[in-house]
Amino acid sequence: MSLIKKKLQIFVSSTYLDLKEERQSAVSAILKAGHIPAGMELFSAGSDSQLDTIRRWIDESDIYMLILGARYGSVDATTSLSYTELEYDYAISKDKPVFAVVITDEAIDKKVQSEGRQVIESEYPTELKSFRKKVLSKISSFFNDSKDIKLSVHETLSDFINRYEFVGWVSGADVLESRALIEEVNQLRKINIALEKENTDLKKSIEKPNIRQSGKLDDDEVKQIISLLQDIEIKTDAFDNEKEPIKISLLKLVLVSRDRLITGVTNKYDIGKIDSLLYFNVCPKLEVHGLASIEKVPNVAWQRYRLTTKGLAILAYIDKNKLFEKKAATQNNAQAVKPLTRVKKIVTE
Repeated sequence: MSLIKKKLQIFVSSTYLDLKEERQSAVSAILKAGHIPAGMELFSAGSDSQLDTIRRWIDESDIYMLILGARYGSVDATTSLSYTELEYDYAISKDKPVFAVVITDEAIDKKVQSEGRQVIESEYPTELKSFRKKVLSKISSFFNDSKDIKLSVHETLSDFINRYEFVGWVSGADVLESRALIEEVNQLRKINIALEKENTDLKKSIEKPNIRQSGKLDDDEVKQIISLLQDIEIKTDAFDNEKEPIKISLLKLVLVSRDRLITGVTNKYDIGKIDSLLYFNVCPKLEVHGLASIEKVPNVAWQRYRLTTKGLAILAYIDKNKLFEKKAATQNNAQAVKPLTRVKKIVTE
């Protein structure tokens, strides 16, 4: 089957003079990913007003990206809002997929040292603070340097492509003729009908219930998963009372964090160190083995990881057989248990 390759157009918005390097990094990352960057500095205004031109380009773009620095930018005389904020608000009003990268205080200090205080907003500090708060209430991340921006572009585009249906731009060479496409669709429909029938017949022939759906696991599978989790070690400094990073097995982290993992761990922008460890390090490793999954939460910008039925079944098996207590009781070296006790106390507080 021939696939049409879509190129997405990403509108890159920011103040200009203070963020030239950052914009170039975003444009470079977009081009490297095979997509099309767009922004006000990439074309000259025609007879339309500047704001009308901005809106037309945002309408024609698939995604809106904001790079927010330490300046508010040029202000529109009619609305008293900066063009950057007007662009952002318009993209939101049009339900465009939007993401932002926001400069850190550390990066601002570096810019002041290298470029002077003109990179800091002096005329509209209150407006900038309000705009920054608005941006951080939705999908956003922070950047210290250009590498952070490139990484954010790469990760966000991959996520958006999986989550949204984009119109995109298609090369004329890749467009299939309508007749050929209709024939291909009809052929796929026939294949789909055959597969559905085969799937129905297969379900009828299965006498043994699906252990993954019922939450029941056989002993061999449980032991294999527990052994695997025990062998995976995570080095972390998330626990403030530890003088240096400690190594702890993934199994132990799951056990001491069980309540958090059962109720769900989110990636809200004000996430703490413990939840950050669980969301970005522990849960993705559990997801690989079907023990955790991302749960969609409607009408919010953040996401939540939670243990799956299989993950809960593993905990139930450990509780039933008291595996963790037995293992701790056989420890001859009290110092080996002491760090885990402190970790458990911090996680459950």
